[in-house]
Amino acid sequence: MNTKNLFSTIAMAVVVLISGCSKDDVQESTGESPIVASANPENGTTNVPLNKTISVDFNQEMKASTFDLASFTLQGTTLVAGTVSFSGKTATFSPTAPLTANTTYTGTIKTTVQNIMGNTLAADYVWTFSTGASLNPMVISTDPITKATNVVLNKIVAANFNMPMNQATINASTFTIKQGTIVVAGSVSYSGTTAYFKSSVPLMANMIYTATITTEAKNIQGTALVNNYVWTFTTGATTAPMILSTDPIDNATAISLNKTISATFNIAIDPTTINDKTFTVKNGTTLLTGVVSYTGTTATFDPSTDLVPGTTYTATISGAKNMEGIAIANDYVWNFSTSSSLIGTIVNLGSAERFGILAGVGVSNNAGFSEIRNMDVGISPGVRSSVTGFPPAIIVEGAIYASNDIAPPGISAMLIKAKQDLTNAYLFAEGASTPAPATVSGDQGGKTLAPGIYKSTSTLLIQSGDLTLDAQGDANAVWIFQVASDFTTVGGAGGNVILSGGAQAKNIFWQVGRSATIGNYTTFKGNILALTSITMNSHATAQGRMLARNGAIVMTHTNIISKP
Repeated sequence: MNTKNLFSTIAMAVVVLISGCSKDDVQESTGESPIVASANPENGTTNVPLNKTISVDFNQEMKASTFDLASFTLQGTTLVAGTVSFSGKTATFSPTAPLTANTTYTGTIKTTVQNIMGNTLAADYVWTFSTGASLNPMVISTDPITKATNVVLNKIVAANFNMPMNQATINASTFTIKQGTIVVAGSVSYSGTTAYFKSSVPLMANMIYTATITTEAKNIQGTALVNNYVWTFTTGATTAPMILSTDPIDNATAISLNKTISATFNIAIDPTTINDKTFTVKNGTTLLTGVVSYTGTTATFDPSTDLVPGTTYTATISGAKNMEGIAIANDYVWNFSTSSSLIGTIVNLGSAERFGILAGVGVSNNAGFSEIRNMDVGISPGVRSSVTGFPPAIIVEGAIYASNDIAPPGISAMLIKAKQDLTNAYLFAEGASTPAPATVSGDQGGKTLAPGIYKSTSTLLIQSGDLTLDAQGDANAVWIFQVASDFTTVGGAGGNVILSGGAQAKNIFWQVGRSATIGNYTTFKGNILALTSITMNSHATAQGRMLARNGAIVMTHTNIISKP
């Protein structure tokens, strides 16, 4: 148990002892979201009596005023009329007329219901039962809803079912969209209980479209929809902002446990719409805590604690809007899984990970067409006037951020956080001790080193040949070099850093107690975390990051820094 969780547990125990409250009462008062504990009839029940009153029980006392026909619904072939009441922890739906025989019903408790502290359900609670001998699948919601207007032109049309469907029956024949009599070309996919239609090209502006799910769509037991489900919507004239890329990418595996999750948009987004409600990461149904930030066109989620090994996570961005108030067309959801084991010790760069260069007082490109690729350049507490030589130096897919920038808002705070994360990473690398560090000294040129921690009590060199880092087949292998004083590579014919056996530059960390110099024509790999300054000599290239806590970073002539 980490310190934060330990103190939280102790605090709860103290409250319980002092107040005499139960643990559930304390959790409710501290902001835990309510959940539905049970439903009657239960999900999947068949042959339900036609005079049945529907009820759900919660795990907490709930606010009765939040329960009505909008927050507690019952859907058969049409929306069921009735009355909703609430007492204690139980909500009840009493149909106005008997239920219809041989009909499947879907009950829904919306996220608008609240406990007595004002906390809402984390997600809609949906369940299904039938008055007949079998459960029929049905479409219970669509996006866009029927008769929606001003639908964005890059909308992915979705239909949500009341139960899991046979994926093979959800295809371009059973899920179609037409504009008049013209069939829209596109691709159909299915996930969970939702079918998606993605048009091959943007929809036309100001047109009425008709979407259809046919009776050939069947559930996993082979039961088909009773009738075709048909709905219409009308497009507007706008295109919604889109997410171009994520890190990690969708379905990525072996992600490091200290990973910061990010998503990059195609245009600028209103920063007020990027927060812990619109950018979430879950382990199953459990929400992770973390810090959400936004700069440039990138939203970032920095988890408060390390991820769990061998675990699949789901990240979601919903409701983010551009500066004109247009929201993304659909929730953007992607998954990734963490590595089950690591060799060495991962250094968590936190929000400093986004930077190829992060300096204290100065960043300069003295000559030549240097490039920083797919990362940002930052300086703090130094100011923008202390960043020189840009151009001719360029940043590819990144930007320069300085402590005195006033737009976009929040740059100064973002840089302060990044510098603090760099300091934390530096101190962690400096003190890393598991596995036990191996002592090294002098020139490392010509050597081959396995993953691990290597400690030098003075200076360290790569001079008489190339240093090879061999991962021995493990792409997650980690190296930490603890250099007490200066670190220098000579480069050229020798002095490069070579990777083998699946080694990755992102997992190599050079903690330097004073300053680092990357020699002429050196090919370098890894992240340098220097206390003072870093100099890249003529035509030196690096796959990694140049991060200086206090001093300057100097590119002497035509240097390239690429994202590891």
